Amino acid sequence: MQFQKADFNRILATHQITLSDAQERQFALYCSMLQEWNQRMNLTAILEENAIYEKHFLDSILPLLQLPLQGHLCDVGSGAGFPSLPMKLVMPSLKVTIIEPIQKRITFLSALCEALSLEGVTLIHGRSEDFAHKQRECFDIVTARAVAPLPILAELCIPLVKQGGIFLAMKGANGEAEHTQAAAGIARLGCTYRTAMYHTLSDDAKRITLVYDKDKKTPLKYPRPYAQMKKHPL
Repeated sequence: MQFQKADFNRILATHQITLSDAQERQFALYCSMLQEWNQRMNLTAILEENAIYEKHFLDSILPLLQLPLQGHLCDVGSGAGFPSLPMKLVMPSLKVTIIEPIQKRITFLSALCEALSLEGVTLIHGRSEDFAHKQRECFDIVTARAVAPLPILAELCIPLVKQGGIFLAMKGANGEAEHTQAAAGIARLGCTYRTAMYHTLSDDAKRITLVYDKDKKTPLKYPRPYAQMKKHPL
């Protein structure tokens, strides 16, 4: 059955998440701004309202349905704000830092955060591997969605996670295979595997969120330059 916008609130409600009228208006404005700005810049290939609510908003929030998050979250390569800004709308107390290397996307995110009256959101124009050498191991949660294969993604993200924090890798149906490929490198970076959370979207697309605990400091030589990560993944 095709996903409808009304299904968004219904699914959240089954997990004891009830949106206020103000939060519903924020999501509606987010949707309309995404559609409007996409006419000027390439933010997403998903533009139909129902699809935005499922493939962007619900997809971003899926980890919150099973894992309450609190503290300071860093979103690496956020693009149009996914997954961190839908998470922020559902959990306003969450502090968010977005690292995004493309300036036009930062421009959109800045306008979006202003329109949504979001507080506690910091936008960083740059690459996570550069940022990690200046401000490493300072976030409670680090996550990314549709950025890179897990062996590379782990090296981009884990150096930013503080000891006692978590790394959330949001993946599709190939998540388990990527976890196997990346396991040794993730251990080298200081994390241990905790669990995987599974969800299925209305078109039977699989979503797997892999949860890793940061229990050791990341060696200072990581992250390496991106070209080196890509050529020789951990």
